[in-house]
Amino acid sequence: MRSREEMVSLVIKRAAVFCLPSVLLAVLGLSGCKTAPPPDPQSQLIAKGRDIFFNETFAGNGRTCGTCHPAENNFTIDPAFIAALPKDNPLFVAEFNPALKENFENPALMREFGLIQENLDGFDDLKNKFVMRGVPHVLGLRTSVASPGGPRTGWSGDGAPGDGSLRSFGVGAVIQHFTKTLNRVPGIDFRLPTEDELDALEAFQLSLGRQQDLVLPLRLKGTVPKRGQAIFLDNSLGKCNLCHVNAGATANFGGGSLGNANFNTGVEDLPDQPARLTTQTVPRDDGFHTPGDGTFNVPPLVEAADSGPFFHNNAIETIEGAVAFYDGDAFNSSPAGLALKQADPRGVGIELDGTQIVAIAAFLRVINTLENIRQSIMLLESSLSVSSPEERKRLLQRAAAETGDSIRVLEGGGLHPDAVAHLRDARRMAEKAVRSVFFNRKHTEAAIRDQKKARAVLVD
Repeated sequence: MRSREEMVSLVIKRAAVFCLPSVLLAVLGLSGCKTAPPPDPQSQLIAKGRDIFFNETFAGNGRTCGTCHPAENNFTIDPAFIAALPKDNPLFVAEFNPALKENFENPALMREFGLIQENLDGFDDLKNKFVMRGVPHVLGLRTSVASPGGPRTGWSGDGAPGDGSLRSFGVGAVIQHFTKTLNRVPGIDFRLPTEDELDALEAFQLSLGRQQDLVLPLRLKGTVPKRGQAIFLDNSLGKCNLCHVNAGATANFGGGSLGNANFNTGVEDLPDQPARLTTQTVPRDDGFHTPGDGTFNVPPLVEAADSGPFFHNNAIETIEGAVAFYDGDAFNSSPAGLALKQADPRGVGIELDGTQIVAIAAFLRVINTLENIRQSIMLLESSLSVSSPEERKRLLQRAAAETGDSIRVLEGGGLHPDAVAHLRDARRMAEKAVRSVFFNRKHTEAAIRDQKKARAVLVD
């Protein structure tokens, strides 16, 4: 049996971890836990933006920004995620709101291919003037929006009205996707975001994911990913780094940085596009501006492997298929492909063999996993410093989900089974931390250690 002194010592230790109620501490003659300092103004703005992003419907049809950009699915949606949603989810509003039954969404294409209807050329002819696009993730926006020609948002770089900025992106989203009827009358079908709400939404979106680009090459350990990185950086072979500098969204083609540039890569010319194999009408997507010039902007590649399907029309399912696209006729006959060929001293575009395609994809899978590990560790460490049980649970669940992505990305390429084993341990510890009260910190710290072990397998 423990003595009174031992019992007091045990309570002190547990109080330090779990911040026991001050009433219990007072009974034991102890002082209460110190309260955390108030958050700084930027953190408060980001928190406000998070609440708006996931909870604000703007008096519309029930959708929020998080309806199409859910945090638990890398801020995007795909057919597998859509299939698991309940029938009354606001994503399916066109299926149960008679006012939006026609010319608002195409439920068949949404459910089968994850495509959303967009009226980028205006709302005057809803039946004929529209495009079908996938949902781009909103991770790493701080590194992928800036361009000398103005901000680039959305697949074609013109996803926001007005000044085209990320701050204005919310305005376009509400008008396009939140309306109660096809009349789209502000104050009746929805309310427009206020200036303060737009500021908060921008701050939150800019806080998501990476805050800076990678610096390649990385000291990778895997044989195939290491070779993939070399091909990626070789401007006479893979040529990937010309348009995706450091696997980001910045182009450096033609002798200078173009920022987040637009290119016509021939994606619209791909034969057998999945959506066009159906009986549904899928107009040609004309890309940037109105009328469009056929170009689409450069997306970052660090987050690519776990955020497919790929390209603006979700035409290709796997990261290997996305890399292989650049070895095909559609790309090499496109304006971008011909420009690469013309710039090559040998007059060669992109010519890759099957093993080289797989190697580049392996490299992209590994850098995606490294980013997931970074985010997972950040979430786990953040969970140790919050006082709210609900917020701690949210952070731990996000960390577990990110770790699940890491596992799927590596296993999908048959890569690093030893790292996968550590990641499985990390996910199990994070899930135990969610359920635990007394050993939450212990399990969380164990999950952090396992994440670091997995990272050490991938890179020096």
